[in-house]
Amino acid sequence: MFKASHVCGLVLVIFLLALGAQAFAGHGAEKPTKKGILLVAFGTTVPEARAALDNIDTKAKARFPGLEVRWAYSSRIVRQKLAGQGLQFDSPAMALARMMDDGFTHVAVQSLQTIPGEEFHGLQKTVAAFSGLPKGMDRVTLGLPLLAEPADVEACAKAVMASLPPDRKKNEAVILMGHGTHHPANIYYPGLQYSLSRLDPLVLVGTVEGTPSLDDVRTALKARKVKKAWLQPLMAVSGDHAMNDMAGEEDDSWKSVLTADGVACEPVLRGTADIPAFVDIWLDHLQAAVERLN
Repeated sequence: MFKASHVCGLVLVIFLLALGAQAFAGHGAEKPTKKGILLVAFGTTVPEARAALDNIDTKAKARFPGLEVRWAYSSRIVRQKLAGQGLQFDSPAMALARMMDDGFTHVAVQSLQTIPGEEFHGLQKTVAAFSGLPKGMDRVTLGLPLLAEPADVEACAKAVMASLPPDRKKNEAVILMGHGTHHPANIYYPGLQYSLSRLDPLVLVGTVEGTPSLDDVRTALKARKVKKAWLQPLMAVSGDHAMNDMAGEEDDSWKSVLTADGVACEPVLRGTADIPAFVDIWLDHLQAAVERLN
C-alpha cells in the first residue's frame, strides 16, 4: 500500500534533488538526451524465483539493445529481507532518483505486476512525481501491468493455453493461482476466467485473497468430477505464495485441501515471467512506454 510515510519520503527525495538541480544548473549547452528503462517488480526473497526476473531482464535487453535497463523492487519488506542477505535493491523512487543523478533524461518504467492494483497505483504516483520535477528528467512514462486492457485478457488467455503442462490429459484440470486483492482491479481475474472458459472449461483461475476463491475452484472441480489437477502460479515469480500457499505440505495449502477432496495434485513451480508468451505482453507494454518517450 502507498502509505503516507512513503509519500513523505518520496517528497523529501524529490525536494533534495530539485535543490541540487537548481544549484548546479549552468548556462551552457543543453544536456544530451539519455534514455533508459526501469523494470519494477514486487520482488522476491526466494533465490530460485529470481531466475524468472532474470529472464525478463535478458529479454528486455535483447528487445531494447540501445537502452540501459535497471531494476527496482516495490516491496519494502522484500528489500529489507534481501538487504539482510547482502543484496541491495532500490525502491522505484530511489531508482529513479539515481537515474536522474546519472543524467538520464527520458525513462520508461515498466510495471511487472499482474493487475493494476494498489502496487501499480503507487508506482503511478511515483512516476507522475518525477515526470513533473523541475530541472529533472524531461519525461518518465509508465508501462501497463500484465492485465490492464481487454486485449490483455485475451492475450493472457492465449498465453495460458500455450503454456499448459505438456503431460496434462484432457480430463485433468489446470488451476492458476493468482494473488487476488480487495482492490477493484481484482475484476481482471474473473475476466480471465471468462476468456479461458471459452477455450477450455477445465482451466480454472483462483486467488489467495480475492475472487474467484479456492472454494470457487473446488466447486467447479466437484461439478466436473475432476480427479487430477495441475497447479500453476499466476504470478510473475514462483515465490513464497506458490511454494507454500499453493504447493506446500501444510493442511491449508491448495495442494492439501484439494488432495483431501480426492483430487490428485501436480504443482508446476514456474512463474509467468519465465514463460515467453507472458513476457511478450509485458514487453509490448514497455514498447508503448518507450515510444511515448519521444
